Amino acid sequence: MPLPEKILVKISSEEAGYLSLSPVVSQQMVLGELIEQILGVTGKDTPRVRDILRQGTLVSGASRFRWAPVEPGLEEITRALGAFPNAEPERPFDAGWCVRAALSGGRAVVELEREAASRRRWLARRSFWQELMETAARLTPRYQHYSYTDHADVYRAALPAESAEALRGRARLLRYASLEAAVREYCYNLLDLWVERPTGGG
Repeated sequence: MPLPEKILVKISSEEAGYLSLSPVVSQQMVLGELIEQILGVTGKDTPRVRDILRQGTLVSGASRFRWAPVEPGLEEITRALGAFPNAEPERPFDAGWCVRAALSGGRAVVELEREAASRRRWLARRSFWQELMETAARLTPRYQHYSYTDHADVYRAALPAESAEALRGRARLLRYASLEAAVREYCYNLLDLWVERPTGGG
């Protein structure tokens, strides 16, 4: 069965495994938009994407998507997925295109957006983001996967105790007090990095 160009999708909130009482929103989604939501859960797994289209339901983040089941063939799905990027494990880490980072350890996670972590304090010559990217480059992060949700390649590096301690010492460079406190006080031993691809896919 040919894939439709648009699909009527009902979207509702889902929190902690239970449907919330928030209203259901219905909207026409371009097929590519729905497939992108599915890829965020499955990755580029053609049989799984087809199964979810057949089931007509998907939970992604805090949202549940529902639609009339679609019965596509594997060839149709393969062609549709060809429009989306592939994971590229051989792609080296490029700090210049990194847009987000996360320091984690146990249940503690400190999310750092480039824009926020790049803001300098008054009279500071460097930003925390610069320090973080230099640390990341020294650690040679390993490729993990391509995130269709974030439109970025994801890398991970083990964070030695001395590197973590050095970052805590440089937390004073952060302009926002809440971020500074989190970087300074939390325990973490992993560094995850989200790297966008240069315009044109190079």
